[in-house]
Amino acid sequence: MTPSSAKVAVIGLGIMGGPMAANLIKAGYDVVGYNRSPDPIRRLQDAGGHAAGSVAEAVREADVVITMLPDSPDVEAVALGEDGIYANAREGTLHIDASTIRPDIARRLAEAGRDRGIRVVDAPVSGGEPGAVEGTLSIMVGGDAADVEDARPILDAVGRTIVHVGPHGAGQTVKAANQLIVAGNIELVAEAIVFLEAHGVDTDAALQVLAGGLAGSTVLDRKGHAMLARDFTPGFRVELHDKDLGILTAAAREAGVVIPLGALVAQLMASLKAQGDGGLDHSALLTLVERLSGRSSGPPS
Repeated sequence: MTPSSAKVAVIGLGIMGGPMAANLIKAGYDVVGYNRSPDPIRRLQDAGGHAAGSVAEAVREADVVITMLPDSPDVEAVALGEDGIYANAREGTLHIDASTIRPDIARRLAEAGRDRGIRVVDAPVSGGEPGAVEGTLSIMVGGDAADVEDARPILDAVGRTIVHVGPHGAGQTVKAANQLIVAGNIELVAEAIVFLEAHGVDTDAALQVLAGGLAGSTVLDRKGHAMLARDFTPGFRVELHDKDLGILTAAAREAGVVIPLGALVAQLMASLKAQGDGGLDHSALLTLVERLSGRSSGPPS
């Protein structure tokens, strides 16, 4: 699966899919893309990719198809519809689903793909928009070992940490755990910032020293200063993290696992979305902590 031999179709060219497609082009792959809205298609063409007018057109000659879509129903529609991947791709095509969806849906897609001669792996990603742009995503992959190895050169072009975590659906299960940890971390960073500001601490200095100790984290490094500035430009939207935490809580219930802190942060994320902030970055949990604390939005002057 080398750049000189593989044609890659990317379905979904949004915040994550667009930069991933651009990195595949930089790596030398022949990339064709499809997106429902036109602006991402134009950006793909500017980067050297090709536009398709439909999913069927995009996948018809592809060796590899990558989907990066918002939710389980979106992936099912694109994969299983009459104009979709499995009805139009060639036998032997490798479908890499980089979306974050339910583990049971990932397994269902793998079965449907097998029936049509399509090889499927679930490969959700972590790292947000910066990781997608930089090509440093962490990718948790579920599927048959041979298919995962065939996917690895493609994944190496968009990620830094690529790990085969088990059979079909395992990648999505690990991604659910990832989203639990990330959401909990954001909530605690938000609470810490509101706490520090209430005591009049130099918050820039505080975050610097916190980042150097056991409290340090990627969330603190990547989100902390934007949270101080109340810059919630979306890298990963509240509404999507709310969806992911719904996947997590359902899967935990199915397995009989109790996640008390996870359930609480899921409710906080749902509350933020319900208040109309679903389009903000998930670090906007900070604003909810402020409201619960009876404080106005923004650091003290």
